Amino acid sequence: MPDQAQLLPGTLDLLILKAVSLGPLHGYGILLRIAQITGQTLLIEQGALYPALFRLVRQGLLDADWGVSQNNRKAKFYELTAAGRLRLEQETKGWNLFAGAMSAALAATPEEA
Repeated sequence: MPDQAQLLPGTLDLLILKAVSLGPLHGYGILLRIAQITGQTLLIEQGALYPALFRLVRQGLLDADWGVSQNNRKAKFYELTAAGRLRLEQETKGWNLFAGAMSAALAATPEEA
């Protein structure tokens, strides 16, 4: 089993928006998609996911509609809104800037200081 990373504060919403941007999903499908796209490195617990989904719907970043899952069960499916797509773009740019700065800082050597 590969190492698992701790989820940084504020990153769950970004991961959810990214997962849903790849196609409409129900809650458990979002958990599976996040695990898939992170190479099983980030595993989200259901207790953290559903409050975040509720918050993102309330903020207008996701739409939620009832449908039927692949195993023939009633499930709420989430889809990105235009506002959600814009937020994903903005947050992705900010995250990439932060990640690049952290990589540069961690790669620094005494000679460069």
